[in-house]
Amino acid sequence: MDYAKQQVTCPQGQVSQGRHGPCPTSPPTAAPLIVARFTKGQCQPCPARTRCTTPRESTRTVGFPPRKLRDLQLRVRTEQQTPESKTRYAVRSGVEGTDNEFAHGYGMRRCRYRGQGKAHIQHILTAIAVNIERLSGLSPTEEAPTSKASTASTPTPDCHGHSWPIPA
Repeated sequence: MDYAKQQVTCPQGQVSQGRHGPCPTSPPTAAPLIVARFTKGQCQPCPARTRCTTPRESTRTVGFPPRKLRDLQLRVRTEQQTPESKTRYAVRSGVEGTDNEFAHGYGMRRCRYRGQGKAHIQHILTAIAVNIERLSGLSPTEEAPTSKASTASTPTPDCHGHSWPIPA
């Protein structure tokens, strides 16, 4: 991508025939894409066409972000490769895995009961069941893994300001 000349060069050395504004088919909330088009005369005789575009009669259209967005993407992708970022992501990955386990393994996307109090009790009992199931997989000589306190055991006030007692 040559932002100064407003051209895109393909791996085979062909230069796009013009740069067009934001893609008209993209939704308004999507990031703006700059669209570059290659002509039929450039694409049809190309030996790498089958790896580039599938239609026989069609031209190749390439969308890419504006320069500021592209520079931001490159900077963020570089930062994501640092050890600090990988450590932060490992924590996030564990939390998302637990959320996924609750949603898909224990049906926590839908509540079985009506009312915030009953729903809260369902969440607490499900968390207890998950902890028992996880601990049951340990051998008798292993110790339970140390982790932060479960948020399910933290008393949460309901819509009336009442906190439900947590079983000890």
